[in-house]
Amino acid sequence: MSNVNLTDVIAPAFYPVHWDIIDGEHTYYDLYGGRGSTKSSFISTEIILGMMEDAEKGLFSNAAIFRKVGNTLRDSVYEQIEWAIDALGVSDLWESLLSPMQHIYKPTGQKILYRGLDKAKKTKSVKTSKGYIKYLWFEELDEFAGIEEIRTVQQSVLRGGSKFVVFKSFNPPISKNNWANTYVNEPRGDSYRHKSDYTTVSPEWLGQQFIDDAEYLKQTNERAYNHEYLGLAVGLGTNIFDLIEIRRITDEEIETYQSIYQGQDWGWFPDPKAFIRLAYVPNKQQVVLLDELGGCKIKNSTMAEQIKQKGYNDYIISCGVDEEESIVDFKDAGLPARRAIVTPGSRKYTFEWLQCRTIVIDPLRTPRAYKEIINYEHEVDGNGEVIADYPDGKDHWIDAIRYATSPLSMRRGHSA
Repeated sequence: MSNVNLTDVIAPAFYPVHWDIIDGEHTYYDLYGGRGSTKSSFISTEIILGMMEDAEKGLFSNAAIFRKVGNTLRDSVYEQIEWAIDALGVSDLWESLLSPMQHIYKPTGQKILYRGLDKAKKTKSVKTSKGYIKYLWFEELDEFAGIEEIRTVQQSVLRGGSKFVVFKSFNPPISKNNWANTYVNEPRGDSYRHKSDYTTVSPEWLGQQFIDDAEYLKQTNERAYNHEYLGLAVGLGTNIFDLIEIRRITDEEIETYQSIYQGQDWGWFPDPKAFIRLAYVPNKQQVVLLDELGGCKIKNSTMAEQIKQKGYNDYIISCGVDEEESIVDFKDAGLPARRAIVTPGSRKYTFEWLQCRTIVIDPLRTPRAYKEIINYEHEVDGNGEVIADYPDGKDHWIDAIRYATSPLSMRRGHSA
């Protein structure tokens, strides 16, 4: 390996990730992007490098690599590890076995194990007789059932050590609402999120045919090119809210906002009560979600008390007009509640107004509003045609947002 330069193995786009791993800054590394981005090559290289460097320090680390379906391991991640071993010039130091499928570092006996999760019991069988499993890699993340399945594996495997490195890699599915796309958009302090595509890779690594195919698709079907080669979740054309900015919203930022609006949607069970507090930034045409309250089977008096405990009796609360008596309850509790501005056709109009604004969301502050917004889609008829309507039923905090902003959206001359 002394004759191999890492710059000949790792693409420049991944240098910051490499140094972050070396410095031990994060536990989770979520790498996603388009075809030819070399993210899998990078991960396989890091696992081999990491295990060998651990051995030099006297640390007996092992690795476990997962695909959803076991019979896909041989021709994907196993071959990728083979590539990394060869690229690093250390083939003489590693033993490759197919039954059972594993790689063994000859000087120490450290192992790389391979498992498919198509059989639930396989997670429990991921054990090593010596050392601990430090490195995990979930390839094609979107093929797994969801983050709960990933979390179950991590809880079972990440034991016995003080430091772990967990890789998750995938090409973003076309649907923006796919759980894997949602996962990498949710802020998490111990995760390093990295998006890449082939444009950051040396053409010599990819070959001219790859470049030609990408450019041809770019000219003939730009939407498919954006998805397949740039790794963009371009959507299925059914998303209602496209202008979404997902990021951290700090307390300091909230203190700077002056135009505060609040909304209340009524419910009991199974439909919840939903309260939202937001800020509107007119020069940026942004709706910034600040906080949410609510849930099922909450009495009006209890809801009012929760709002007052938060100090949210400082601004008007625009409420759904379907329960006049509930508005009276809020007023009796000392809240500045009033009817939202609702007219015939206002549902469509207020939705269109919101669709023309960027909705800024911090999933940690408003998790239920976040979930509703990113999953809110137009329905499709039997012929596959999008129905130009706004589905009712899973839009409680969305309705609260519409009510809160109704003084803006329904203002005469303030068009969508």
